[in-house]
Amino acid sequence: MAKELNEDTNFKISIKTLAGIAALIFTLVGMSFTLQPDIAEAKELPAPEVSKMEFDMKDVNIRQSIKNTEKDVDEIKQDLRRIEDKIDKLQ
Repeated sequence: MAKELNEDTNFKISIKTLAGIAALIFTLVGMSFTLQPDIAEAKELPAPEVSKMEFDMKDVNIRQSIKNTEKDVDEIKQDLRRIEDKIDKLQ
């Protein structure tokens, strides 16, 4: 059966635990105060623009990576066929 929490319920918490909780709260509050100006500054910055040249370079790089991957897959298929042929010869 579940215990009911009421005014008479007692909790035992050590001083060490309370100090840890307090340190955590102070750390989180401090971080939020530190990050607020950075967040405000980031909101005011202009959105980064991707130039046509940068887009084209990335597109070429991706296409080249795809072609290289296709070549690798073809080589793996050829190796697999050779292995299968060797296994068939052994049987």
